[in-house]
Amino acid sequence: MGQELKCRVDFSGQSSEGKALLETSEIIFRGAFRLKIPFQAITTIEASKGKLSVQYPDGQAVFHIGKAADKWADKIRHPPSRLDKLGVKPGINVHLIGRHDDDFRRELAGRGAVLSAKKPDLVFLSVKEKDQLVELAYLLETPVWIIYPKGVQTITEGDVIAAGRAAGFVDIKVCGFSATHTALKFKPRR
Repeated sequence: MGQELKCRVDFSGQSSEGKALLETSEIIFRGAFRLKIPFQAITTIEASKGKLSVQYPDGQAVFHIGKAADKWADKIRHPPSRLDKLGVKPGINVHLIGRHDDDFRRELAGRGAVLSAKKPDLVFLSVKEKDQLVELAYLLETPVWIIYPKGVQTITEGDVIAAGRAAGFVDIKVCGFSATHTALKFKPRR
């Protein structure tokens, strides 16, 4: 999601101006005090008159964010699924390259994606090391999500971006694929 707003937040008898960020699975506030509220920890959420009230185990935080309050509440209540973030729609032809976990395969099947190496609409390339990025040279006609591990030295975001650009792609989107992996989307340069 990655939405950011300047606002005031009231929390635990304090009030501070700062930046509120609505991320994929948490709300972050940076001001005179800092908050990090995972969606799964939220017990109640309410939007009214430009205020977003969030109750969680550490207390209640009130975000004064104006017109965005209702939208943020809805996005927190109904966060996009992994497949939504990746742009997988029912009936899409998907080609999987590399090792993909069973959960991801089940999600694809549940969404109605069709696994097909011929004329795919979208490719998912799973890599653990830089050397595996050579596969990009064979995928110049199709948008590609490269899935790689977070926080390892064998492959970094810079490595992935450099390989994609060198192969003739443009990087267009990044998203958290899982707790341990990131996905970076490339489309062919036209």
